[in-house]
Amino acid sequence: MKSLFYWILLAPLHLLAQSVPDQKFVQEVVTIHSGKEGLPAGKITQITLKNNQPVALVAGKSVQFSAGKWISAANEKHATNAGLPAIVGTKILTAVPYQGGYAIGCEEGLYVYKNGKKAERIFPKNEEYSWALRNVAALVTDSKGRLWFGSEEGVGYLDGTKWKLFTGKEGLPYNQFTCAAAGLDGIVWFGTKKGAIEVDNDQFKYRFSRRWLPNDQVNTIAVQPDNGTAWIGTDKGISQIAPVALSLEEKARIFTRQVEERHNRMGFIAQSHLKEQFNVATSEVAISDNDGMYTAMYGAAQAFRYAATGDPEAKALADRSFKSCKWLVDISHEKGFPARVIIPVDWHEPVNEVYSREANLRHQEHDPMWKDIYPRFPKSKDGKYYWKCDTSSDELAGHFFFYGIYYDLVAKTEEEKQAVRDVVGDITDHLVRHGYKLVDHDGKVTRWGDFSPEYFNSVYGYDQRGLNSMMMLSFLNVAKHVTGDQKYDHEAKILRDKYNYHINAMHPKEFFPPENVVPWDNNLCLMSIYGLINYETDPSLLLMYRQGLEVAWQHISKQKNAFWDAIYASLANRFTKQADQKMFENKGLFPENRLYASKVVKGHYKGNYRTDFILENLQKIPLDLIGYTMDNTHRLDVVFDSSPMQEKNIGWRVDGYALPIDERGHVRQDRDGFALLASEGDGHDEHEGTFFLLPYYMAYYHGLLGNGEAK
Repeated sequence: MKSLFYWILLAPLHLLAQSVPDQKFVQEVVTIHSGKEGLPAGKITQITLKNNQPVALVAGKSVQFSAGKWISAANEKHATNAGLPAIVGTKILTAVPYQGGYAIGCEEGLYVYKNGKKAERIFPKNEEYSWALRNVAALVTDSKGRLWFGSEEGVGYLDGTKWKLFTGKEGLPYNQFTCAAAGLDGIVWFGTKKGAIEVDNDQFKYRFSRRWLPNDQVNTIAVQPDNGTAWIGTDKGISQIAPVALSLEEKARIFTRQVEERHNRMGFIAQSHLKEQFNVATSEVAISDNDGMYTAMYGAAQAFRYAATGDPEAKALADRSFKSCKWLVDISHEKGFPARVIIPVDWHEPVNEVYSREANLRHQEHDPMWKDIYPRFPKSKDGKYYWKCDTSSDELAGHFFFYGIYYDLVAKTEEEKQAVRDVVGDITDHLVRHGYKLVDHDGKVTRWGDFSPEYFNSVYGYDQRGLNSMMMLSFLNVAKHVTGDQKYDHEAKILRDKYNYHINAMHPKEFFPPENVVPWDNNLCLMSIYGLINYETDPSLLLMYRQGLEVAWQHISKQKNAFWDAIYASLANRFTKQADQKMFENKGLFPENRLYASKVVKGHYKGNYRTDFILENLQKIPLDLIGYTMDNTHRLDVVFDSSPMQEKNIGWRVDGYALPIDERGHVRQDRDGFALLASEGDGHDEHEGTFFLLPYYMAYYHGLLGNGEAK
């Protein structure tokens, strides 16, 4: 991260009157300082600034940061609060100069001391609260002259004669304070026993966990007056958090470079493994369980990028992603069966030993539905590669999502278009040939590849009925659109008329009981709805599918996931256009209930989304996509989900929305934004920049960033 920090710091810190993708916003960039940079081991007890460079006190010795290294420095005489009065009955915890005297924080109370007179106790009060403060461990005067405190009751500041007070109800995340420091333009930083809190315009940003700090016990903070960089001293090192001017387009270039340098394995995109925890310099390419899906999502990002910008690099990357996805289909045992993964035979992990017969039986002890298939990595016909079997619906969702987008936006020549027709036809024909199932090299259906009516009417598949019915209809719609072959329309009609798949699709996601709800199904659902609706022409079905979209969306509408928001918004806007074009009027739709069509149009004419949430999410996604463990269960500003049978540690902010993306352990699209305790590898994995690139370029293409007419 250090080289990235210094590269990006060259950008000017101002906002420009440009289109949203090119407008500058403030991206906070973190650098962790430890022994590698010469910082001595030990507790950081104080940080001061000398010529805008930090001087830290570590185990009684001073070190100064200079030219990228910490070097010994002469011990400074640190300011003391000599001359403070004794306050009877309590202990002084902190004090700051204030209005010619001092504000004094004590175990019992906040006091103001002036002109040698007796210290006066202050009782902050507003319309909501009246506090006799305890443990006032943090005091600071900000750049606007306002006095701030941090106490057990909460945070507050005195602006003239009026107090503004904050608790968890007003967004304060934590209240065990240790220190405070003033930044630029009225910004204030608080240190706590579990992280740092940045307050900007009465909004709280919580900076904790290894994503932001080397240790959560914050002892001291200093903020550079020239650029607002915060230096945060903890029990185990120093964090440097710098506000850097960045545009979305610049951020996209950073993430494209990250994917290409550390997440590209033979054209397949997946997370990388860090041989040394938290150190991306030790990154090595890894395999996932769904390389096809993640490669398809990266390819879709580049396809949207190409359509929005015309950048030839985007076309080249989309082309490569398509060829990689097609290779997954071409390498397997039977035409149209997509492999999960392809690796060379000299891959460093003994994959078939890891997934041995004995291992399968052990899996079945706690997961009876685990498929006992061997080898799980068969060898390719040419003997050069292994490919992973037991392919799931995740892979199919990714393939079909990408193929339709690639066909429409990237494939230009007849040769390119025919290649898409071939692979889409092969996969769809495989499913139809096997009764709407993915059938593996053992002649049996894969564990998560069953889209048949028999499965939906079984005790094992009833909960998948809505999702998999909708997905199968989506696959057939994509196939009809890409190939032009009406046989796929015929198959879809059979599934609708005989098995009511279109009715099932109106409830495309399970929401209860919680054990039936998994976050990656939200991903599969919305990615598949995208193809289902975009390629449907029947107005009756479009009305039904619009209802299904709303059902799927409402359950996740407050998770602040820019990808899901972009899919929903683009489809909702499409429906609005169709309604404006009178597509659903005077058609004799649903004669048994002549009010149905008008009711759906009226109820869903405008999508229930906010583009500012998409922009906020894109801006807040950290540049560092290492999977950190982040535990938010201690926060004061969250509400736990009290639904029956809900697992613990699920909740949201007091405003009803998920915590900001940079405050939760969320670095993959298909995760639960309401998970208050989350981890993706505990610092041993870095995840691919598709997390930003796909929602950004999709929103850009669809005009959801204020950059043009919606498409």
